Amino acid sequence: MESGFVWAITIAAIIALFVFDFVVVVSKPHVPTFRESVRWSLFYIGLALAFGASMYWWNLPHKGTEFLAGYITEKSLSVDNLFVFLVILTRFAVPPKQRQRVLLIGIAIALVLRGIFIAAGAAALSTFSWVFYIFGAFLLYTAWHLAREGESNDEEPEYKDNLLVRTVRRIWPVTDGYRDGHFTVREAGVRMLTPLALVILAIGGTDVLFALDSIPAIFGITQDPYIVFTANAFALLGLRQLFFLVDGLLSRLIYLSYGLALVLGFIGVKLVLEALHQNTIPFINGGEPVEVWTPSSAVSLLVILVILGVAATASLLVTRKRHREHLLALQNGEAAESAEDEKA
Repeated sequence: MESGFVWAITIAAIIALFVFDFVVVVSKPHVPTFRESVRWSLFYIGLALAFGASMYWWNLPHKGTEFLAGYITEKSLSVDNLFVFLVILTRFAVPPKQRQRVLLIGIAIALVLRGIFIAAGAAALSTFSWVFYIFGAFLLYTAWHLAREGESNDEEPEYKDNLLVRTVRRIWPVTDGYRDGHFTVREAGVRMLTPLALVILAIGGTDVLFALDSIPAIFGITQDPYIVFTANAFALLGLRQLFFLVDGLLSRLIYLSYGLALVLGFIGVKLVLEALHQNTIPFINGGEPVEVWTPSSAVSLLVILVILGVAATASLLVTRKRHREHLLALQNGEAAESAEDEKA
């Protein structure tokens, strides 16, 4: 368990990065270029890798491996979440220049809520070892659900206002359009919210639902709350840049759901094995631990990298092949039409 001083320094550094991102990068609303998105994405990925590498330097290789496995898992799950973020931004017709600010504030809210989830999960696991069974079963169910989604990934996900947004709509009046980037305005003597405020609540609230699978997933890799929190923080820090970077690639990652399903399934099985290894439930092996093999952090990292690498590579190869076949079909169709015109 890390000291309070280490926690304080880490949280202060993460807050400073969010403030830096907001003040320096998003202070002037604009649509980021591809080069800008690449530059900042590499910056935050490099920062995360440097943080993980520092644990090896501090002679904590086991923690470093756990962080890298957790970070890659959370980052991959975040890519899948971008599909829904895109639907939300489109549904609310957010002006392109305001999207960066909306995403950043929504992600900051999401990190705070995830911090609460992590604290609750860590407390539950340290008190009740049988919680591993619940987390494992939930991840296996989520993996099955994701695999089913992969069968129909051509369909655009639907967006419905979450409970937080619906509640806010009932309490406060909302303007009929955006007001130059303001979150609230006073009109006719009444303080009103703008759709920009609702979008932030929609993104932050929706991420809480995503945390229901991402938090148990990383607890399947490590039970260290510090590693769980920092892996989530670094994964969310670069999410805004990643959104603009992969916006055009999201539709090409056709096998991402299958890859994530396998990752979550693997971690779900690992959690169940961990639960058996620490078993205290009376009706399982008489309440005694079951001697079973559990994958190490290094094995988990390798499995996650291989699964996601294969899923991403297969997605890009298949979509490229389909694109070429589509272009060829168009060319053949145009040639056929041209031949018929010449005969006529």
